[in-house]
Amino acid sequence: MPTDNIAISIVVPAFNELATIQTLISKVQDAVRAFDFEIIIVDDGSTDGTVETIRQFGDERVRLLHHTSNQGKGAALRTAFRHATGQIVVIQDADLEYDPRDIPNLVQPILDGHADVVFGSRFRGAARVHLYWHRVANSWLTWFSNLLNNLDLSDMETGYKAFRKSVLDQICIRENRFGVEPELTAKAAKLKCRIYEVPIAYHGRDYAQGKKIGFLDAVRAAWCIIRYRIAD
Repeated sequence: MPTDNIAISIVVPAFNELATIQTLISKVQDAVRAFDFEIIIVDDGSTDGTVETIRQFGDERVRLLHHTSNQGKGAALRTAFRHATGQIVVIQDADLEYDPRDIPNLVQPILDGHADVVFGSRFRGAARVHLYWHRVANSWLTWFSNLLNNLDLSDMETGYKAFRKSVLDQICIRENRFGVEPELTAKAAKLKCRIYEVPIAYHGRDYAQGKKIGFLDAVRAAWCIIRYRIAD
């Protein structure tokens, strides 16, 4: 399907990502040149110069939204989704753990008319091999989510997801932090969306490099899997 008349919104939650944000924006621009695109960056209360760096870009398709205090990834996505104008919305983390060159493959099942939601699986593509217990926790949470939502995903917790905008218009995000991943999964399953997975590259950071997800986030994710399966 031709892509020049398909509008795509790439939404980027960002909190103190000065080290990567400039490179990230350039890589996204290169990856989606075939599309009519916008990049919506929600700065979530950064204090390290992230905002000033974003403002240096002269591309009007790079849109900056700003939270005056840090509220979390879910809150940033809630703001971004509200302002997105594209027919397809892609979630792109700012830290370069996910490679923007995967965006065309991520949205292709939607372009082909096969999918409403696409998950990028870190466990079906090339990925940095490390953090064993992080992988164990992820696998358990994915299994638990699959069990309750009757899905067969390999990577529910992936930060790389693409949605038809019409799907997101039916979802009200309630989680402010990383519980947004199981929340989006459960709500897409409840809507009977056609959910696909595609392999993606993954260049994971460790905690010394600034990885932000910890044990309490995993506990919260388990609770969210239950909560959003039985209630909104």
